[in-house]
Amino acid sequence: MSPLLDVSDDVRAEIGEEEADRLLAGENAPGTYDCTSCRTPGDTQQERTSTVLFVGEETAVLAFAHATCIPSQVVPVSEEQLQGAVRSITGRPEEPASQPTTGAGAVPETETGHAVLGVTCGQILVGDHLYPALVVEPSAPIARPGSSGPGDDFLPLLTEHGFAPVGDLTELPPAVPGWSVLMAVGRLHAILQPSPDDGRPAAWWRAHEALPVTEGWRASATQHNTVLVYAAPVGSIGKQPREDLLREALEKAVAGGVLVAAAMPLAGT
Repeated sequence: MSPLLDVSDDVRAEIGEEEADRLLAGENAPGTYDCTSCRTPGDTQQERTSTVLFVGEETAVLAFAHATCIPSQVVPVSEEQLQGAVRSITGRPEEPASQPTTGAGAVPETETGHAVLGVTCGQILVGDHLYPALVVEPSAPIARPGSSGPGDDFLPLLTEHGFAPVGDLTELPPAVPGWSVLMAVGRLHAILQPSPDDGRPAAWWRAHEALPVTEGWRASATQHNTVLVYAAPVGSIGKQPREDLLREALEKAVAGGVLVAAAMPLAGT
């Protein structure tokens, strides 16, 4: 019996027609697996299964997920992130994480100078539904590329990319085309934006080490397939240890007119 595998055109293009045909025929497909999205067991003989290809600079790893969790797709990651994904796939235990979870990210090369972006994961109640959210705050003022002035252009730069000022936390922010939030093997890896050169995904923010998220955050992200990304200038939010305190800080930023946001699809797992 052939496995119930989904192999997207993008995955097929990466692994080649022969390898894709072997997978679909069951030659190289596993019988059972741990879903790379929800981390629960799956069976390729009993349920639709997506092939997910993690592609680094030099290597690639093929993983499997319930088709109900995520579609078959190619997930671009750095080589370092790919090795971390391999360790997770092969059974490296996850570190426990409380929520919100805060991590320091890499520097967006073209817009932040020497500032580092801090990212906090939390859930935001919008209407009657909890949405996964990321709150981004730089460690220093952000100058526009080519500018020598002391001003902070973090919010204007983001609004030029499609982020919108937040007037009410009870309303969903608009979607921003081409941007996405990258998860791999249940951990947060990056916020991606379209490259100005070819439109391919490029990291706007990237975690030094992939950040663990809570089961609730991951379940909410999978349910909505959307992550709400909020951003504020340095000193506006701070490191908040609880979600109620995080929301209070966001509401103060809204009242001060210093919060922008965008809704982004979840990329990867």
